[in-house]
Amino acid sequence: MIPVATQHYMMLARNLLYTGVTRGKRLVVIVGQKRALAMAVRAGGKRRWTKLREWLGSD
Repeated sequence: MIPVATQHYMMLARNLLYTGVTRGKRLVVIVGQKRALAMAVRAGGKRRWTKLREWLGSD
């Protein structure tokens, strides 16, 4: 389970979210605010090909 909330905006980083999603063995559940998830996906320095958008089902 990965909590994402705007109250902890300093922890909303793409690399931390990616690590949490890819370390899940059988199931990963993201709980929180859509805005916080969007902030985490947008946050970060260099552009990387992680397929995170595809895994989350966003088009």
